[in-house]
Amino acid sequence: MLRRGLLDKTNTGATVWADSAHRSKANEAFMEKLGFRSQVHRKPRGRPMAPNIRRGNAGRSSIRAAVEHVFAWQEGPMGLFIRTIGLERARVRIGMVDIACNISLLVWQGRRHGPA
Repeated sequence: MLRRGLLDKTNTGATVWADSAHRSKANEAFMEKLGFRSQVHRKPRGRPMAPNIRRGNAGRSSIRAAVEHVFAWQEGPMGLFIRTIGLERARVRIGMVDIACNISLLVWQGRRHGPA
């Protein structure tokens, strides 16, 4: 079930990206009612996946992978684990990890492309 509080109508992005665990008739109806465009993966139950569904899922995965890699990097090498008292401290912790990730990426890009 989608956490309905996460879908914000004031957000400029109207597309919802999620894996097949979040696909249900209720969720699809809820997203349509609020004007969101669903990009939730499909998973046929009890039968082989049709080629068109496989291609659609592959397209969705290529876009989701760019975002998922950031979260994996934060949780893995950066060791992000939030255990704070208060939302503001959690925001600061996440912000510091974001800064460290961006610096790491900048250093990696510099090594990859060499000096200017």
